[in-house]
Amino acid sequence: MQKDIKIPEVKNVFMAAVKEWSDDFLADVWNVYLVNDSDDDLHDLMVVSKAFGTLNGEMRKTSLMRHALLELPAISFVKIEMIEDSVLALNNEFMLTFFIGNTLYDRKYTFIANSVNENAVEEVPHLWKPGVIVK
Repeated sequence: MQKDIKIPEVKNVFMAAVKEWSDDFLADVWNVYLVNDSDDDLHDLMVVSKAFGTLNGEMRKTSLMRHALLELPAISFVKIEMIEDSVLALNNEFMLTFFIGNTLYDRKYTFIANSVNENAVEEVPHLWKPGVIVK
């Protein structure tokens, strides 16, 4: 029975951390974006994020954050959340679930601890800004 279950592969949808100026904090902050680089509209999206790892020999984790979106059109992007600098030393995980038509897709994206930094940036498609991409 399990062999009959087909789990579709997520293609051309990724997360990117982009450093941008924040008027609220009067500083540069890392914002995480969901980028839809596919030709399909995504709908009924849910993103669940958390951070976890070891700091100073002690296991740490953050609260779960949940974000719901009705739609993300083809070839577009949306800001999901800001990552506080102190959390960059942890693994930052984003679990994405969405539909294309009547098919359910899900994928986990993880920014490994300390991987979000100025030395790891590349140009993020459609945002045209430097950022760290997780595919």
